[in-house]
Amino acid sequence: MEPSSSSLSSVAVKNSGKKRKSSALTAQDEAKRLKTGQEGEEVVECPPRLPRISVPPERLQQPITLNELTELLHYAALGKAGGIKQPSWCHLHHQRKVTGVNVVIVDGLAQSHFYKHYLSLQHLRARYSSRVTFTPSPNNVASEIFSNEVPKSEDSSLSHTLKENNDIPKALKNHPVITKFGTKRKGLTAYLLTQEEMIKKTYPVKGMPGFEEFVCTDSVDCVTDRSPLYGLDCEMCLTEKGNELTRVSLVDSDGNCVMDELVKPQNRILSYLTKFSGITAAMLRPITTTLRDVQAKLRAVLPWDAVLVGHSVNNDLIALKLIHPHVIDTSLLYRKEFGQRFKLKILAEKVLKRQIQTEEKNGHNPIEDALAALELAQYFIQTGPRQVVEHHLEDLWGYTIEEEVTDCASAPTPSLRFADILQTLGQSVAFFGKRSDVSLDLSNQRWHSSDKEVLAAFRRQTKSPFLSVLQFSSLADQLKGCVAHQEQQHQRLRAYLQNMCVVFAGPFPAGFSEREVKRLFCCCGPVWKIKMLPTPVRVCLPCVRILHVHAMVEFELLEGAVVALKTLNGLNLHGQSIKVQRPVDESLLDLDLTLNALMDDALNTTNLYTVKLKPTLAGCIKHSGKVNGHTLDPPCPVVASFKATKGLWPPKVNGKQLKLTTTKCALSEETVRETFGRFGTVDTIVLPAESGRRASHACIKFKNSEGKHSALRSSEDLWKEEYAICPSLTPPHLRSWVSMSAMGSSADVKGDDGERTHMHTSSQDQKMALMMGKLDRRLGKVFRSLPDCTLSVVLLLGCTSAHGHLPGLCFIEVKCRSGAEQ
Repeated sequence: MEPSSSSLSSVAVKNSGKKRKSSALTAQDEAKRLKTGQEGEEVVECPPRLPRISVPPERLQQPITLNELTELLHYAALGKAGGIKQPSWCHLHHQRKVTGVNVVIVDGLAQSHFYKHYLSLQHLRARYSSRVTFTPSPNNVASEIFSNEVPKSEDSSLSHTLKENNDIPKALKNHPVITKFGTKRKGLTAYLLTQEEMIKKTYPVKGMPGFEEFVCTDSVDCVTDRSPLYGLDCEMCLTEKGNELTRVSLVDSDGNCVMDELVKPQNRILSYLTKFSGITAAMLRPITTTLRDVQAKLRAVLPWDAVLVGHSVNNDLIALKLIHPHVIDTSLLYRKEFGQRFKLKILAEKVLKRQIQTEEKNGHNPIEDALAALELAQYFIQTGPRQVVEHHLEDLWGYTIEEEVTDCASAPTPSLRFADILQTLGQSVAFFGKRSDVSLDLSNQRWHSSDKEVLAAFRRQTKSPFLSVLQFSSLADQLKGCVAHQEQQHQRLRAYLQNMCVVFAGPFPAGFSEREVKRLFCCCGPVWKIKMLPTPVRVCLPCVRILHVHAMVEFELLEGAVVALKTLNGLNLHGQSIKVQRPVDESLLDLDLTLNALMDDALNTTNLYTVKLKPTLAGCIKHSGKVNGHTLDPPCPVVASFKATKGLWPPKVNGKQLKLTTTKCALSEETVRETFGRFGTVDTIVLPAESGRRASHACIKFKNSEGKHSALRSSEDLWKEEYAICPSLTPPHLRSWVSMSAMGSSADVKGDDGERTHMHTSSQDQKMALMMGKLDRRLGKVFRSLPDCTLSVVLLLGCTSAHGHLPGLCFIEVKCRSGAEQ
């Protein structure tokens, strides 16, 4: 019997009272949740804890191997529940919230390429918060990622899952339901449609074209396994504008009808579709309820955490012009092969043992259909996908399980390969790159001839694979064609990086030794090498020459060169001012831009460099001021008179004794923390690890950037305490810039010092810079296309040259939602 308009109204009125009471309780609970023990105080809700990666400072100075990288990938994908321990070299926080793993492998590039073209790689240097040196591997890295075996753990849930999967008959392993949902029973949130699936299946989604006029329900962002299910079904008729809503029914999780409304279409009706909808002209004649009225009632009836259930419920939401983010579609739970769907009538008959939509009835009953969809979803959730398939394999999917006779002794051992385990757990894996020997099923490989095609194929995926590996090989292919240039390029890269740590100083008076130069410049940071450059200068008399001595000072750290330029330039020795400057070289014309970029590097935003000056020297050298716009105070040269005593320079500075041979200043973590803790919370302090040497410099990492800037503003006060500071520039994963090319000594670079000061930018260099910029943009597009909470790894593989291995570089970041990044 079809309901009259009065009975429909009474149902709505009766349930609206329950809804108001429920809403009042919900609001009261929410108010209690926002209160603390003290009346009137509101709790500031913390943002959701998102996964993030951190690497201890001391571990940053050591390269990682391919095995150590796979440690991280295994833990990110499987976690402690899979019996995997935290990686030995880093820490992944909140691993359970990781939604996927993506690795981009860049062939042919080394760590030195990144720093040579640092300004061109804006995405890489700004986006990734962790950067670690990578030791080149002789093996196929992509293949190793897929085939590397996961450590075996008998007590983990992963082991039990593998054993259970080994017992699953072959007929079930590739079943569409098992492939999608696995075999274990899960909560309702495991069966919610993702936003990507809703977009693909034409569900109304906020922000998508075509749904601008749709109304959104008052729904929370996240629901839980305890959230209530509501069955929904609608009936439509044909109007001048197409199908329009004529009836909507809603049942709660107990099967009670909480809403059943007839709706008057806005446009002229062409057909009531009575055979299917059950709607007649007589039924709609007295109805005045509009679509807007129904939308308002639905928003009032549905709780904030409601999950809507229906059969092809996208059609119902489109008819309602309603957007609701949390949906379970029974036509996609009980899956068929090749995307085909069961009819609701068939599912109700075979699973619920109930007859609906029978020929005796005039059209469908939406209350009956909504209840059937609700019970089908509840049955699926409570029973679990494997049992559902086993119980209804024959009557729904049309085939039976044949008993397989197997010898227990010869039963296959479950594969521990990473890719196999993920697929066993129902997770997808894929490789995108050039055709190569990758240990992965061909069905999961996408081969392309260029990086552009690899990127396009990956972005075309409607849903990102849980584990995806992309291999960009274009740069490597182009570099292979010019082996001689490649070798020369590596030499020039080493020279360029060394140049950034070099200063030239002088003239020093005759007799000023290399040892004394080193002692003078060590106040700015650890010195790698000094080379004396004697220069004879002719004066008035033809036969009289005075020998002026200059020196080339190469620091271990870029900060040492910066501090030397700001503190020692203009120092007067024996009435003669010395000049400290960088090499004059075409390759360093953009050095100021590079320094600014390094200061803003994601790895340096909270880091500060400091050196402890010798007490007498600190009093004689005037505190200097700015490093690329960061205030330290302008330099003011001191006039110091040095007098030679027994050939040793200099015993005095401005009349003060400068004991270069005996005065030693040492930093300790306690003194540094005590001194700099007043500017902000100090996270870590990194001191040089050389045994037997006292630390004269340190890198300080504050909890936030404000601590660093506060210390920079107080640089003059710190100078009085014998501390010189500047913003950190050297990436923390590098012990020294020179260490990147330590495989070959300076002598290995042809024309060492001549090459150092006469490098030029060739057409090959310019071409390489353009290619690196294009690579960076492609990497940015890959990152932006990843789902939130995906672990993203970019791997520069490194190279092998005549001088040995050139180390690669590993970039690591967890993509977080906009505005919620930690």
